[in-house]
Amino acid sequence: MSIALLLATGLLHAQSSDTFEVPFRIGEDAIIADAKVNGRSVSMLFDTGFGGSALVDTAINVGPVTGSITLQDFVGTLEAPTVKLVSLMFGDHKINVGDEPIVQQPWERMSSSYGQHVDGILGFSVIKNNITGINFEKKKFVFYPKSFDINKLVPDNKRTFMAKLLPIGQSSMEMEVLPETGKRMTMALDTGNAFYATTHKDVLERVGVWDDKKTAKFTTLSGVASGAVTSWALKVPKITIFGVPVENSVWDVIDRPASSAEGDGTVGFGFLKNFNIIIDYDKRRVWFENYTGVVAEPIVGSVGISGGLQVRTGKTLISHVMPSSPAEAAGIKPGDEILSIDQTDLMGVDSRKLRAMLNGPVGSKVKLAISRDHQLRRFEIERQALVNE
Repeated sequence: MSIALLLATGLLHAQSSDTFEVPFRIGEDAIIADAKVNGRSVSMLFDTGFGGSALVDTAINVGPVTGSITLQDFVGTLEAPTVKLVSLMFGDHKINVGDEPIVQQPWERMSSSYGQHVDGILGFSVIKNNITGINFEKKKFVFYPKSFDINKLVPDNKRTFMAKLLPIGQSSMEMEVLPETGKRMTMALDTGNAFYATTHKDVLERVGVWDDKKTAKFTTLSGVASGAVTSWALKVPKITIFGVPVENSVWDVIDRPASSAEGDGTVGFGFLKNFNIIIDYDKRRVWFENYTGVVAEPIVGSVGISGGLQVRTGKTLISHVMPSSPAEAAGIKPGDEILSIDQTDLMGVDSRKLRAMLNGPVGSKVKLAISRDHQLRRFEIERQALVNE
């Protein structure tokens, strides 16, 4: 073990008696934890990309509506009702989030997306006033006392890293991301973003990673809170993310300007899950321990289909077929109903689950049974790397 790790481990052990821990579960590309909001037991997605305290499904009565709030996502805004937050319990401990209200939004269909029951979101305010560890290795949050000094952790810049929070963003954790061009990007640490990293086409043009005269291939539609947006995947070579060198990674690119002038996008679950993380917002420091030895995953093969469950009919319909994709070459069309994937019948499958079932290793094949005009059609399609270089 390196001297840096010995120092870090000694510091953590020395202060462990003053900490408290809250276990969490790993859902489908998400952290799920139990909490009590205004006395109601809820199962919540932990999302540092949501700047508030809690967003709870409108089906759960957490009190009378007391106001409204404007929410902002990658590309737009939306209005939502709010309820006064009386108490927020995380495990057996009360969390102080100041005057942050509870936001209410319909959430009942999201459980299928994460493979576990989910009632809403716990946001950045839950950890903003605390020195918080997100330990992916042992699936637990660790809340440290104010006496914990993150600056005594010494990174070796091989397995452990220390990043500085930039002096912007009052409800997010913005840090530096440096592509090969050396032109800085400002990206937020976002546990609620299921992808590796998400940015905007205009950002990539600004930093010299994408030519504004080039047309993206393999475009699709991605869902955000304010609606569907055109997006595409990009293989990004040699980039440093929050101080961590990454040789190659695949980013999700939104083909629309950002809704925020401060941030260039977010670094998500696909990157963060490889690290044990300690966040001290007051000292503007974030510690990363790369416990997996992995910083990016291989490119996933796709057939180029987007779609999901139609609530009114119960059918899983294709909404979009990527141009130049294997699905387009096979003759699959928007509006086709998917009956089964690899002989597994589809029942109540939403867009995220459908994408997971369709994706797989590059070069592997997937069998689809599709209904068009009440006629059964069968396809066997090879997955390809539908990624822009």
